[in-house]
Amino acid sequence: MPDDPLTLGDLMVPEQRVDGPAKRTKRERIGRDRLLDVAVELTVTEGWSAVTITRVAEAAGVARQTVYNEIGTRSDLATEMTMRELDRFLTCINAAFDAHPDDVIAGIKQATQDTLELGEHSALLRAIASATTGAETEFLPLLTTHSAPLFAAVTAVIRDRLSAYEHPFNPLELEIVIDAYVRMVLSYLMQPASTPALTAESLAWIAERVFQLA
Repeated sequence: MPDDPLTLGDLMVPEQRVDGPAKRTKRERIGRDRLLDVAVELTVTEGWSAVTITRVAEAAGVARQTVYNEIGTRSDLATEMTMRELDRFLTCINAAFDAHPDDVIAGIKQATQDTLELGEHSALLRAIASATTGAETEFLPLLTTHSAPLFAAVTAVIRDRLSAYEHPFNPLELEIVIDAYVRMVLSYLMQPASTPALTAESLAWIAERVFQLA
């Protein structure tokens, strides 16, 4: 397995990183996470339309300028919330492959099941997925039409992990396999069709057949 599994921070240029251009102190990270926690709670309980910089500041007990300094604009807030959630999923994926260093199919199955289970318990993801009208849909482009950074981050982590195993694919074939797998998992995340365990079993079965036929 890789000595240092890729995380979201590794996959983004400095201006895009969740932690910003400079390394933050522990206190600064706690303060920023507190603001994001408040924003997520407001989004889940009242809807994104109710989330403003002023509301977040009031709920967190800080000045509006603090929110602007730590996060930025309301649009930045939506991006930061989504990217922090993504980082949790990437951590989950890395842990699953770490648990199966010698069995790629078992790693794929574990990563799929753990990812889907995390999705079931992600209040923010469920709020985004269930949004169909109004201001709530402002989040949807981050997962659909403007999802390139998210998709690239997940793809890079899967590529990093699969490359550590022996496999029968040339580079182009591996990219095709990874692209198909990531798209299927993201689809099930947004619209679950069965339990995480059964879905993981199905995707692992497909992966095993693809590996055997290559």
